Amino acid sequence: MMGGSEQELVDEWHGLLSLHATVHNALEQELQAQHGLSVSEFEALELLTSSEHGKCRGQDLTQAVHLSQSAASRLVARLERGGLVERVMCDLDRRGIFVILTDEGHKRYSDAKPTHRSVLARTLRGEN
Repeated sequence: MMGGSEQELVDEWHGLLSLHATVHNALEQELQAQHGLSVSEFEALELLTSSEHGKCRGQDLTQAVHLSQSAASRLVARLERGGLVERVMCDLDRRGIFVILTDEGHKRYSDAKPTHRSVLARTLRGEN
């Protein structure tokens, strides 16, 4: 039998999981419906927008969007097919690949950002 503090800890964990699911599902639904973007695609565009010169190493993008390397590679391929990013080889390290935000990617991110922030405000803070 768990003690009170241990049960509170488990309850807090379950509450966090529930909140994450609520926020993620609301983001997924509204970003997809209004902008044709998944949460992971939006997060990738946001990282690139905030990166120096709108580019980052593929490896850094993988870590930032919390996906496996293969899932992140598929994500970048989808964004590239949509004209939102380009992949280029690193001049210094021929094995390294940079992901670069295109003008269309920047526009799509800018259009989707208010939706993203609105969903966060509503689901995390109860704001309308």
